[in-house]
Amino acid sequence: MLPVIALIGRQNVGKSTLFNQLTKSREALVADYPGLTRDRQYGFGKVGLFPYIVIDTGGISGEEEGINEIMAEQTLHAVEEADAVLFMVDGLNATDEYVAAIIRKKSKKIFLVSNKSEGLNPETASLDFHSLGLGKPNIISALHGDYVLALIDEVLNTFEGTPLKEFDADNDKFLGITVLGRPNVGKSTLINRLIGEDRLVVFDQPGTTRDSIAVPFESNKTKYMLFDTAGVRRKAKVRETIEKFSIIKALRSMEKAHVVLVLMDAQEGITEQDVSLIGLTVQRGRSLVVVVNKWDGLTATKKKRIKEQIDRRLPFLDFAEQHTISALYGKGVDNLLPAVLRAYKSATI
Repeated sequence: MLPVIALIGRQNVGKSTLFNQLTKSREALVADYPGLTRDRQYGFGKVGLFPYIVIDTGGISGEEEGINEIMAEQTLHAVEEADAVLFMVDGLNATDEYVAAIIRKKSKKIFLVSNKSEGLNPETASLDFHSLGLGKPNIISALHGDYVLALIDEVLNTFEGTPLKEFDADNDKFLGITVLGRPNVGKSTLINRLIGEDRLVVFDQPGTTRDSIAVPFESNKTKYMLFDTAGVRRKAKVRETIEKFSIIKALRSMEKAHVVLVLMDAQEGITEQDVSLIGLTVQRGRSLVVVVNKWDGLTATKKKRIKEQIDRRLPFLDFAEQHTISALYGKGVDNLLPAVLRAYKSATI
């Protein structure tokens, strides 16, 4: 599985700038204003020895009230999800000591990172931080990319070997399909339709599936491995302890797949989380089929509105097939496996 690296620290120390450097993107908003990032932001790392998942966080202020309390909660969730933590500092103050006291209690690999070090002598820049009890800091400039590669290589070297797909040994036997989507959009219902039996629990309450489940089956002499995943909620709504690992497990399950089915709910329209999931799938280079579920019962006006939303919010998806279905009643489901095969073949020719 891909390792997970969380970027934490007080506000405005450059976490989002480093996130953009590591993911080679501009996904995280960056401005010289504290508290700009509030929810967790997820991306796939492209700098270093091998791929990984990186989490940007909103930061901890030391005055955890109102929105600051929510941001601190999001940061602590990220620490729980992570295999390694980059604790970023810019100068030293009481908030850094507060954050250090929290993360020292966690059984995580912790790397102290001193940012905004342009023009500073590394030895001089590191003197103040020994009091945190987290070892010698890594001196970087996230803005200019100075020493970022050395930092991430040091972090990744602590993991044993390159993360491989869990079913690599069976890659020649199965075509892997991951089903991604928000909670209660019908992922388990769709898989039950595809395999022709009630293999997975289906219940009308968001969050029934808590982990990725592998389901092998065969259709028209092609062997498939379907991966059902826990639903991905909007990050600010991830509150339950049992649910807080769902997003990471969903992203990790993407690594197992040749093709990703992103399932959306026609009755709710196209949401920010849908757009984010599709963007991460494209960023990771996976073949993609977009599926709009619960199409039955919609008026002609609502159907037209959904199609306009897709065209407007997902203009970069002209390469991916889009299908409308009703997983509950089986309408349109027969078209999906042929679409998966076409997507896979188009990506491997």
